Amino acid sequence: MSEKLLVKQALNSESERPGVVIEGWVRTRRDSKGFSFLEINDGSSLASLQAIADVGIPGYDTIHQMTTGAAIRLEGDLVESPGKQKWELRATSICLLGGSPDSYPLQKKGHSPEFLRSIAHLRPRTNLYGAILRTRSKLAAAVHRFFLAHDFVWVHTPLITASDCEGAGEMFRVTTLDPLDPGNKSFDNDFFGKAAYLTVSGQLEAETFACALGRVYTFGPTFRAENSNTTRHAAEFWMIEPEMAFCDLHGDMVIAEDFIKFLIRDMLESNQEDMAFFNKFVDKTLLSRLQHVLDTPFVRCSYTEAIDILLQSGKKFEYPVSWGINLQSEHERYLTEEHFKSPVIVYNYPKSIKPFYMRLNDDGKTVTAMDVLVPGIGEIIGGSQREERLDVLINHMKEQGLKEEDYWWYIDLRRFGSVPHAGFGAGFERLIMFMTGVANIRDVLPYPRTPRNCDF
Repeated sequence: MSEKLLVKQALNSESERPGVVIEGWVRTRRDSKGFSFLEINDGSSLASLQAIADVGIPGYDTIHQMTTGAAIRLEGDLVESPGKQKWELRATSICLLGGSPDSYPLQKKGHSPEFLRSIAHLRPRTNLYGAILRTRSKLAAAVHRFFLAHDFVWVHTPLITASDCEGAGEMFRVTTLDPLDPGNKSFDNDFFGKAAYLTVSGQLEAETFACALGRVYTFGPTFRAENSNTTRHAAEFWMIEPEMAFCDLHGDMVIAEDFIKFLIRDMLESNQEDMAFFNKFVDKTLLSRLQHVLDTPFVRCSYTEAIDILLQSGKKFEYPVSWGINLQSEHERYLTEEHFKSPVIVYNYPKSIKPFYMRLNDDGKTVTAMDVLVPGIGEIIGGSQREERLDVLINHMKEQGLKEEDYWWYIDLRRFGSVPHAGFGAGFERLIMFMTGVANIRDVLPYPRTPRNCDF
């Protein structure tokens, strides 16, 4: 019986192998007198395998149907190649599994990102998106390895919630009621008997688990009804959110820095082929920038110090700088790429621009928030020490117009064995953009969900 191999296994073989089976899609076919060259890829590798099919072998009578995009099965011998690649397949039989007409949209030529987004069901067959999706998978595995190695417990937080973690109100409502029926103004007859939404974060629920299990993390999809069409925002995205009991802001910073460096090291070691591809065709500074972040200690800089640096820079920013503003991408990139020339953790932000759950500092004006900024991206992680003092938390909620009864269970954590605790959130797609150099979040999501876009 013939040995079935993936293209990746064939290309990495240590010796010639007789009697193998390769299945995949035709990238190109070139006919010559008496034989045909076929370039085959099955998604397991960036590189494709060349196969030579001689006239007269079983199945050769259908060779004219084996056009770009067609699925085929080949049997043959893996032999040393006289060409650029080490191995090629000398086919002994060939079989058409699924034809592809001339209307196949991924002919061998350049395609714009905008066009490829319109055929998101086919774009994984291209070199770029195949590499992105393989990297996405490997990066997700690395996320789990990091936290499990540091004794975190993976917990699953709900996708449907009645709480607005960020307090911004940009949430998708979940309902079984007909929104066009004028009689459906009350939530009493709705499925949950109250207003329910898709979650923007699993953090609040994760805190409950951290206050029982010590160290936990959640990794799953979140949703934000933000009407933004930037290259950095999507309505559906994945979040990584660790929470640590008995941890302060300093400990939060240490874990965040270790996390980023672990992921970089893992990608550089385990994903070399795809990383080299990104460095060559997406961003020629990618590998050097990642190595710089890996090798450089992260600078700690207070928000007030950061504002002073920006004000004294002499640089004209699109968004004017003053104490109390949210830092914009241009400010973050100036700090990392021009001033410090290193990753930066900015901490102690004004309480007026941060959510209710962040711990109030003694100055009464700032909270123990932190953002991890990296060159090329800006903010990649946001976190804080959480407010563990019952009276301070309730006062902060009142200031932000939140009802205690809506968060009674969250407040209970401060009544029953409250402890200092901290955590952070990392947008998974933002991490993929950082690791690949891809500039648009729509191109690292398999099926991007953005305003006016919910195809596929």
